Amino acid sequence: MSETLTITIDGIECTCEKGEYIYDVAKRNGIRIPVLCRSDAFPDHRACCRICIVEVEQRGRTKIVTSCVYPIDGPCEVRTNTDRIREERAVIYALLGHRAPDADLIDKMSRGLDMSGFERLVRIDGEKCILCGLCVQACDSLGTGAISTVMRGTDKKVDTPFDMPSDFCVGCLSCANVCPTGAIEYTQTDTTRTIWNREFDLLFCEECGALMGTPEAARHAVGEDGELPTVCDTCRKKKLADEMMHTYRYV
Repeated sequence: MSETLTITIDGIECTCEKGEYIYDVAKRNGIRIPVLCRSDAFPDHRACCRICIVEVEQRGRTKIVTSCVYPIDGPCEVRTNTDRIREERAVIYALLGHRAPDADLIDKMSRGLDMSGFERLVRIDGEKCILCGLCVQACDSLGTGAISTVMRGTDKKVDTPFDMPSDFCVGCLSCANVCPTGAIEYTQTDTTRTIWNREFDLLFCEECGALMGTPEAARHAVGEDGELPTVCDTCRKKKLADEMMHTYRYV
């Protein structure tokens, strides 16, 4: 049986289970801790951006921890916006901002902090990616594995093998949708979508004309032996409801 604890976050008493992470407890209680590498779709993906650092005081000692991977093991006091945290967080924003200077979200999130004194850092011009890995996890979760991190050091990036169109990509946009900084770009016309150097036709609902994605994504979802859907979920549910109503009417 889990042990229930009471901790204090920014002066607010919060009940939690032993072993829960500080970030999750704070979020559940409406206390905002900034983060870039966290997505509700992948709760196990943590501790890449380090923006979620907080100050923890426990048994008379204070330390800075990464809240999304720090398990609570006893009563403690957590402070999310002290002068020390703001100073440390500014350094992290500066490092991320020079890694991805075209990511407007980083500038927006760092407003109100003292961001001076980081001019010596080298900028990677034209870059938006912070290498959080969410896009790779999204792709892997679908079982496609079309993208991964390649190269090393300052050359490290997310890409398809050899920067070539991947046969495994299905054009589903899962990677682009989960990217916090908009680093994964794609183009779309009325009939096609292009992402990762590959062009896909688009699939539309035969009933309402709504966009359903790409045939490749639909095929991946139903399997090789399944039939491609011809109507969207909304029309399918409506059709099913109409059929049920018709059945009950004549029972």
